[in-house]
Amino acid sequence: MGVRAPGGAFLENLALYLIVFRMAGPSGLLPRAVAKVIDLVVVAVAVEVLHKSGLFAGILYILISDSLFEGRSLGKRVLGLRVLREDGGPCTVRESMLRNATIALGVLLWRIPLIGWLLFLCLLGLEFVVLLGSDGDRRLGDEIAKTHVVEAAEHAAGKGGSG
Repeated sequence: MGVRAPGGAFLENLALYLIVFRMAGPSGLLPRAVAKVIDLVVVAVAVEVLHKSGLFAGILYILISDSLFEGRSLGKRVLGLRVLREDGGPCTVRESMLRNATIALGVLLWRIPLIGWLLFLCLLGLEFVVLLGSDGDRRLGDEIAKTHVVEAAEHAAGKGGSG
């Protein structure tokens, strides 16, 4: 049995707790990841169905997706999430392009033979590390665009109560 640093078990448990805590909840990591997977499936379908223009259409969708439906991509719409600017307004095309530029870059990297998928996973890993280290559950794209993800019902309730 190896020697463990003082407080090592506590730090391991704290890290596990933080990961699980951030995964739980309506706008936690798990619903956001599922929403992004849904959006990436839309991209994959576009690439397969539209052949030559599919990659362009898929990247365009990724870039503008969070400006659709008042800050809701198809994946976020299915999971009841919404992207908001710092001032509380819905995500615009500009913010959507800024916040999703890293994901669009990942989709482009995916096309590189043999190592593209690994580069894409590294980019997603960077997004995950930034999200875990941020105070407001903001991934790298959110930090760049100054946006955050909330539960759509929570946003509607807050909007209705202030008017």
